[in-house]
Amino acid sequence: MLSTYSIADEFKRLRATTLEIVEPLEKDDYTVQTAPYVSPPKWHLGHTSWLFERLLEQVDRNYKADDQEFSKYLNSYYNKFGDQHDKASRGSVSRPTTDELLTYYGKITDKMTRLLEAGRLDESTRKIIEIGIHHECQHQELLVYDIQHILAENYKPKIRKPVPEAASVKQRQVAVDGGIYSMGYSGKGFCYDIEMPEHKVYLNDYKIDAFPVSAGDYIKFIESGGYEDYKHWLSDGWDAVSKNKWKAPMYWYWENGAWHVNDFLGRRKVDPNEPVCHVSFYEADAYCKWTGRRLPSEAEWEKAACWNEEKQVKTIFPWGNDVPTESHANLLESRLWGCSKIGSYPNGTSHYGCHQMIGDVWEWTSSEFVGYPGFRSGFSEYNDKWFTNQKVLRGGSFATPQNSIRGSYRNFFRLDERWMFSGFRCAEDS
Repeated sequence: MLSTYSIADEFKRLRATTLEIVEPLEKDDYTVQTAPYVSPPKWHLGHTSWLFERLLEQVDRNYKADDQEFSKYLNSYYNKFGDQHDKASRGSVSRPTTDELLTYYGKITDKMTRLLEAGRLDESTRKIIEIGIHHECQHQELLVYDIQHILAENYKPKIRKPVPEAASVKQRQVAVDGGIYSMGYSGKGFCYDIEMPEHKVYLNDYKIDAFPVSAGDYIKFIESGGYEDYKHWLSDGWDAVSKNKWKAPMYWYWENGAWHVNDFLGRRKVDPNEPVCHVSFYEADAYCKWTGRRLPSEAEWEKAACWNEEKQVKTIFPWGNDVPTESHANLLESRLWGCSKIGSYPNGTSHYGCHQMIGDVWEWTSSEFVGYPGFRSGFSEYNDKWFTNQKVLRGGSFATPQNSIRGSYRNFFRLDERWMFSGFRCAEDS
């Protein structure tokens, strides 16, 4: 658990990072909604502050909220706080204005800072504040997804660092012994309720890719007619391909005899040495079937990432228990604003030899998003209401904040979603 003062420092860094993300935006950019699953940037600023107000109300029953006149607009899906505005039409709302929500963001930052710097928080209050901090971390990542969808190469981040050089590597598989594995979070810091309880699962021997599937390898699937042959696809996946006329990952387009992509890094040829990104579960599953393999279960993914067979211990991260740095993984603080090349982070390798299991792209697994055996909800209306029709992803992306990722973190999306930074690696039985 963080100390009171470290929580105050973390909160300041959190809010400063959110403002850094939106600083390059023009005023008109804040209000744009380009798809039903995209939220206007101004909404993210308002919603995260709105949630901190709900937490302040829990801490102080005499607290009077500032946001009552636009609470309906900022409520995402919390029924206990009343009605919500339709997500698909958040961009149609001009009031509250961008200026009002920026002002609101600053007011809540000041109020929370005063509370935290007072240093009189009990354990229960600190836990409540931690929830708010990690909630905003999630929205920082969602904000990055949405800004790319809205602006792509027109977004000019305040800081953009050069992509690290990577030695040439070739995809290979590593062997992982089966047996009993204790799955779930076992550390002492913050985690979400869906990462617990730690529980035992039985795994058969298996092999898993040492690297995420590269864009170059995925192009081979496309060129083989992968999007034209129903045999590779789940029934619902083939329906999605046919209905949406998918021919390649999201943001890819064919031009002058080559595949190109339009993302934060510009309009450019697809780099075959980057992890493939912006694929749905259906696409990841179809690729695996095309190769004669499959997606790993989340238990298989977690053991390959976090189990040290030699020491017989589970670690929080693939490299151990040290917090992520820019030498371990490509996360939000790396400020690359795109994927690094396969093999860029040898310091982040797991005991089994798996690379880039943290950062770059979230990795689809075959596992349904449900509660672990013995699950108990710790956050009302936050995670467990989504225990249906979703698949688990692991590992984080280049937009995931460092302090909100760990090997046990379970992300989840619907099977056809692909605007997030999602990729995968293959597995097979030994």
